[in-house]
Amino acid sequence: MFAGFVDATGGGGWGPVATPALLSGGRLEPRKVVGSVDTAEFAVSVAASLGFLIGIGAAGIHWGFAIALLVGGLIAAPLAALLVRIAPAHLLGVAVGGLIVLTNGRTLMGVFEVPSSARIPVYVAILLVTAGSLYVAALRAKLRTAAAPAEGDLEAANA
Repeated sequence: MFAGFVDATGGGGWGPVATPALLSGGRLEPRKVVGSVDTAEFAVSVAASLGFLIGIGAAGIHWGFAIALLVGGLIAAPLAALLVRIAPAHLLGVAVGGLIVLTNGRTLMGVFEVPSSARIPVYVAILLVTAGSLYVAALRAKLRTAAAPAEGDLEAANA
């Protein structure tokens, strides 16, 4: 509910609020979290748009921006659906977490008026930590797979 309120009143924030809340629960796979957040965001966006259109009318809307955002969403949605279907859940979780930290870091640095010259090193650090985390997650998954006995080995051991 809070994420929907933030999105409808501030024009954004749904993903950065809802995604970490659902991911931190650990009950859903990252691909299901992304799918659930995106599906619910559609309903929130429709409701917020109707509310603003009724409340202030269409005179203050820059239709070029609105159409560009719509086209971008139409292109990105099927790509995101494909990505969450084929990407391993542990890597997707790390990547989504890194993206959320990056976007929230940008927002926080804007709020605290961090000079532009100091922002670049922060972005680079976030990207490096995310890349390192992706490497570690992939390495751990590979080691786990190598350490797990194959099905044929288990059958032979049980025979």
